[in-house]
Amino acid sequence: MEINGEIVNDVIRYDQLNLSPEVMRAIDKKGYVEATPVQTGAIPYFMQWKDVIAKAPTGTGKTFAFGIPMVEHIDPENNDVQALVLAPTRELAIQIQEELRDLCAFKEGVRTVCLYGGQPIEKQITQLKKQPQIVVATPGRLMDHMKRRTVRVDKVLTVVLDEADRMLDMGFVRDVTRILDQIKNRKNLGMFSATISREVLDISWVYQRDPVEITVRADERTKPDITQYRLDVDRNAKADTVTRLLELGGYDHAIAFCNTKNMTDRLAGLLRMRGVSCEAIHGDIQQRVREKTLQKFREGQMRVLVATDVAARGLDIDDVDAVFNYDVPDENEYYIHRIGRTGRAKRHGVAFSLVSSITEAIRLDDIRKHTGNTINHVRLGADGQLESVPEKE
Repeated sequence: MEINGEIVNDVIRYDQLNLSPEVMRAIDKKGYVEATPVQTGAIPYFMQWKDVIAKAPTGTGKTFAFGIPMVEHIDPENNDVQALVLAPTRELAIQIQEELRDLCAFKEGVRTVCLYGGQPIEKQITQLKKQPQIVVATPGRLMDHMKRRTVRVDKVLTVVLDEADRMLDMGFVRDVTRILDQIKNRKNLGMFSATISREVLDISWVYQRDPVEITVRADERTKPDITQYRLDVDRNAKADTVTRLLELGGYDHAIAFCNTKNMTDRLAGLLRMRGVSCEAIHGDIQQRVREKTLQKFREGQMRVLVATDVAARGLDIDDVDAVFNYDVPDENEYYIHRIGRTGRAKRHGVAFSLVSSITEAIRLDDIRKHTGNTINHVRLGADGQLESVPEKE
């Protein structure tokens, strides 16, 4: 890890961070002992109300890095909105609120709310009347509430942009800047991201004051334990291959990614025809249905979740056995975030990419070079087991 360009390798336990008994009790309940590098770097500065810009790989604990000091700073006696977290997607916003709720479990009087599109705004207005001190929101829905005057942000002290690169890349720049311009009494701004884009740096330059820069690289401590495979298969044999691999590995909790909504629905149908319990999620499915599907997947009521890249980031799912790239992704970053769904919480994960065309082969080779990952070229042998493919093939 680097802090302002200096390498720092300190290993810190949560009980060394001078946290309140209530927050420590919540962390103990989670079973966590040692802070991750991004938490080790960010928490002390956030506690001092410093601006922070942090780059860290997906799955390294960024939510607790800003969530712990955010919860510590909340005054339960004050009913104003004191902290705001902006997230690019509904799924990520919901996950953040759930983690913040866990941290607030023993902090009496601290309330949170999650505001996002796709849910009736009247329901959210009812929740806002309970006077939450922490608001987690997508930019567009927060702007809707601000225009309706159903939420006030003028007393907010802490603002966090989570997955800032993704949020700005999705076209939320104008909404984000308008929101930040309304928060005149802000004491600190945190920007957390897997990559630091030009747009992220522009926001930092305008709105942050002498920010602490934290960079966590994917070293052996933070890099997920994921074995990656490539299988060359006929397009019409992909669903059969997924089914065989599920049985071969005994995977009970897997995600299969497709590039399009139509293919997502089609694959879910093909797998169900083969006796695999699964459902699909993508942007055209109603939010309440998506949430119900995700809950069923978390609870183990289905074996495979079939998804577009809308689900690649921000899902609160830590125990995925395997990821299938049914379609090779169009972007290198999508590959990283897809396979990052497995191998979390120090568990071993497996990722399979199914290649059925020269175009997909070229894309996957480019991904391999870009990420520096080892992708093992294998095939299903006559005995049904995986075997290496010689390089000349």
